[in-house]
Amino acid sequence: MADDYYKVLGVDKSDDAEAIKKAYRKLALKYHPDRNPNNREAEDKFKKISEAYAVLSDAEKRKQYDNFGSDQFSRRYSQEDIFRNFDLNEILRDFGFGGMRGNERVFRGSGGHGSYNYRNTNDPFGNLFGQGQSHYESPQKGQDLQYNLSITLEESVSGTEKKLAFQQDQDVHEISVKIPAGISTGKKLRLAGKGYPGSNGGPAGDLYLNITVMPHPIFARDGNDIFIEKSVSFTQAVLGTSIEVPTIDGTIKRIKIPAGTQNGMKIRMKGYGAPGLKGSGSVKGDQFVKINIDIPRKINDKQLQLIKKLAEEGI
Repeated sequence: MADDYYKVLGVDKSDDAEAIKKAYRKLALKYHPDRNPNNREAEDKFKKISEAYAVLSDAEKRKQYDNFGSDQFSRRYSQEDIFRNFDLNEILRDFGFGGMRGNERVFRGSGGHGSYNYRNTNDPFGNLFGQGQSHYESPQKGQDLQYNLSITLEESVSGTEKKLAFQQDQDVHEISVKIPAGISTGKKLRLAGKGYPGSNGGPAGDLYLNITVMPHPIFARDGNDIFIEKSVSFTQAVLGTSIEVPTIDGTIKRIKIPAGTQNGMKIRMKGYGAPGLKGSGSVKGDQFVKINIDIPRKINDKQLQLIKKLAEEGI
């Protein structure tokens, strides 16, 4: 009994061309020979999904397949009929694989890599599995991976170590990575060789970590400077005082609020900001304390009389 092409690709008969293409791409990435060297089971699976896609991606072939059914279609159409006008290499190149062009010779200078391929046109998979051909291909680097990593503001300032788990095809990989002190949102960390494996002896791709620093409930960061807001009373602002202020490294520092401090004034705590990212040439930033003056919403009679007297004195 012939294979049901819809079941082979894991799609429904009502699915459109884009859904079928998406399903084939996912399976091709999984079973492509570059990722399954010397794996006969994966090779057979790849041939089946490619045959199914060659039929279902072509509107006329799909119509005939739906009319005749699997068994009748397989009797009426040969492999040559199925793969006619179907360029497997071009499709795979669109999916990010290095395609192989038949009947060509390429040489890259003295001592360089060369490539010469002879494709057996009766076998659409000849260039992929080395059947009916003689070929040598230059090594190809594997695909890169992207990983979005969110960290706290404290971690961005002091640095940290994270254990990451990410999926590569059907396998889950776990790695530990050091996050350098001073890193900020938008920065990328490159982990060489942690991407997809290369083909033809080529190096593996890289893993890129896209860093996002999460918002903090009391601190804000601008460049390497840290900002925090603190409130004082009207009399403290007028007479001056000292207050305790938390820092991003977890310590508490007491700072002086000078007499006559105005609302919105910023007091600088030198050297209590974020460090410069190593290799960037930046210096360590400062922490700035923005002072907000609290104006009482309710006062008693005695306080009211005192304020009136101050008003009479021009304050």
